[in-house]
Amino acid sequence: MARKVPIERVGEILHAVLTELKRVGEETKIKDLLNAVEPKLGLNDYELGTYPKSGYVRWRAIVHFYSIDCLKAGYITKSGGRWKLTKAGEDALKQKPAEFILGAIRKYREWKSSQPVAQEPEQTAEDTEEAIVRQTAYEQAIEQSREEIEDRINSLGPYEFQKLVAELLVGMGYFVTQIAEPGRDGGIDITAYRDPLGISVPRVRVQVKHREQKIDVKEVREFQSVLRNESDIGLIVSSGGFTGGAQTEVRLSPKHIEMIDSDRLIDLWEQHYDKIRESGKALLPLVKLSFLAPAEEQ
Repeated sequence: MARKVPIERVGEILHAVLTELKRVGEETKIKDLLNAVEPKLGLNDYELGTYPKSGYVRWRAIVHFYSIDCLKAGYITKSGGRWKLTKAGEDALKQKPAEFILGAIRKYREWKSSQPVAQEPEQTAEDTEEAIVRQTAYEQAIEQSREEIEDRINSLGPYEFQKLVAELLVGMGYFVTQIAEPGRDGGIDITAYRDPLGISVPRVRVQVKHREQKIDVKEVREFQSVLRNESDIGLIVSSGGFTGGAQTEVRLSPKHIEMIDSDRLIDLWEQHYDKIRESGKALLPLVKLSFLAPAEEQ
């Protein structure tokens, strides 16, 4: 089957995208990656063109399609429209672009051959284009839905966000006994237990930060100091995320502390949505939609 975009060129494009992901150094929206790398690729008119039926830009759709090879090869992970480079991905980037993509394709085929499915007929050019478009539609739907949820969370005020966290804990089966009023709170915004009387341990002590800045080491250490009982479990919820140093501090802490960033908050909200109270759903209402996913994503 003749390729209008040679596999060597596909390798150059995917290699550039993952190189940008390495430069960023953290989990990143694929849309931001593509926008950053586009001026560096020297794209021709055909690559910048669109697929007639869908209107998807060809080179971007190709990235989405071949990202499956990179995913199954272990070069990247995906979550909510974001990609993260793995150690295997960093090592693969040391190869030339053609070797890089061919290695990913080979590992994808190894994965595919291990799946308990019937042998598929050889794809035509039209079949391949349909698969590329379908994969792109799937990934863009995920990315768009996650962005809309993030925008809703970012629009909440600090106290509304605190109430959102409390509603999540209730939906997860905890009994929230205290939510701090606006103002000074002594470092604890929410207290929760596993029983309605607060008799059983552990007690969950929650600090909530709703801002763009990441939680840093100093703030983690300050939070450690307010976990006075040995049975206390600390939970830091930060819509802005955590610095690398803060994550290390939590891992090394002698006290049990858990971290929830925006991505994990959304995942937990979706997971427990059926048990969220109406007062919580009013803060972050969701609707579940189902559509046929590409086989490789199942």
